[in-house]
Amino acid sequence: LSFSHVWIVSGGKSKSVELEDVKFHQCVRLSRFDNDRTISFIPPDGAFELMSYRLTTVVKPLIWIETNIERHSHSRVEFMIKAKSQFKRRSTANNVEVIIPVPSDADSPKFKTSIGAVRYAPEQSAFVWTIKSFPGGKEYLLSAHFSLPSVIGEEVEGRPPIKVKFEIPYFTTSGIQVGYYNDLLSEIVSYHKITENPSHLTQ
Repeated sequence: LSFSHVWIVSGGKSKSVELEDVKFHQCVRLSRFDNDRTISFIPPDGAFELMSYRLTTVVKPLIWIETNIERHSHSRVEFMIKAKSQFKRRSTANNVEVIIPVPSDADSPKFKTSIGAVRYAPEQSAFVWTIKSFPGGKEYLLSAHFSLPSVIGEEVEGRPPIKVKFEIPYFTTSGIQVGYYNDLLSEIVSYHKITENPSHLTQ
């Protein structure tokens, strides 16, 4: 069940968002969605993907990474890393991982940071900066120092990209929000409990 383009209201405001390649699980009642953009469904057993879509709107990175790399020929390389959260203060990114590549011949790592933990991952030719909780509107610094074997000349290497992994609960880059959730089954069960046990009701 799919649509090529869907326009919906974002965050309860008049601003609309265009979604592409929208796909629904077969349990969704498409007639209801066509009518008022309500996703009504009877869930199947087990875990399932209710909806997927693609967003082509350009958005700024939620966590921006700035790097300053200074390589001293045949001796050492130094990194200065700044991580800045570019989302509102009311949100928090959890389990943040910043993976910074290093030269393949780097060794003897030394790290200094005021937050989180840093580990060297030689199997990835990288070091990993882990921050458990990263609030919005904050920035943190990390410095790293690696030795380079003096017997090896400076290599002309392509610089792999820095990777950032994180989770932000109840946050979407599109601004789409769940306006309300109505569990009809729970309401039916509650109704039967009330009608079957009227003596428990008080006014």
